[in-house]
Amino acid sequence: MTDCFPSPICLPAFKGRKVEVNFEGVDVTSDGGIVLLQQIDQKLGLTEKISCRFFDKRDPSKVKHDQLSMIRQRVYGIALGYEDLNDHHRLRHDTLFQTALYEDNLASSPTLCRFENRADRSVAFALHEVLLEQFVASYSHPLKTLILDFDATDDLVHGEQVGRAITRTIVSCLYTFFVGLSF
Repeated sequence: MTDCFPSPICLPAFKGRKVEVNFEGVDVTSDGGIVLLQQIDQKLGLTEKISCRFFDKRDPSKVKHDQLSMIRQRVYGIALGYEDLNDHHRLRHDTLFQTALYEDNLASSPTLCRFENRADRSVAFALHEVLLEQFVASYSHPLKTLILDFDATDDLVHGEQVGRAITRTIVSCLYTFFVGLSF
């Protein structure tokens, strides 16, 4: 077997922490992809665009975790396969996760839960609006045609789960939004 050690990749530093990617050390983290994810997000500005669409009703004097940081924490966690909020109990103390989010003190699972529970139909609409704008902007020339293929499958939420109102309205929200578009 060949021992290949390519040159280390140096990434932007954070609060005096040197961020270097190499294959010479022991397993430091299994979530090294968060650094790449953060760089892509920084280039696209997606989480920042999403954050700008939300109105934060919290009293600024009592806010410990800003909205953009919580959006990034949650989005990056989901992208890395941590769908469950309980995973953030451990992730909030992960040095690489903190570094990618430019925060030493990340939100707890209960704080993220309260943040998610603030979401309503208008938030779902805003999220989809940002994603559609990002998609359309990814083309160098204006689209002549955009085909929207909606799945008519009804996926009902049973019981009294948190967020059931959002789940039930997403399809109607998307339909309402897309019907008003003209390309």
